[in-house]
Amino acid sequence: MPPRPMKDLEDRWADVGAFIRDQRQNGRISLRKLSEMAGISNPYLSQIERGLRKPSADILQQIAKALRISAETLYVRAGILEERQGEEDVTMAVLRDAQLSEEQKQTLLRIYRSFVAEHDSSPAVPEA
Repeated sequence: MPPRPMKDLEDRWADVGAFIRDQRQNGRISLRKLSEMAGISNPYLSQIERGLRKPSADILQQIAKALRISAETLYVRAGILEERQGEEDVTMAVLRDAQLSEEQKQTLLRIYRSFVAEHDSSPAVPEA
């Protein structure tokens, strides 16, 4: 895989920051409160949200935990992790939807996983 151009990387970090800000605002969490919950400084979180800082995977994990979202979502947006296919596509799509509350996202994912588990545990029916 060829190295990404610098502008692409800068865009990724700005996207990660904007996504974190959107999730924080959708969850009605102040910048100060999220920084406390994630265990990072208020100015550092502000710089991440504005795309000025490139947080480590550990920092992204702390932020994801505080926002109650998947750390994988932030890793994919940051380019740390490649997006997976299949079930992960559904999970990522639900987690990225800014119109849903965190509770709605988790409810949808529970229902989806129960359907998948039900399908996986049902005996195969021969085709007629």
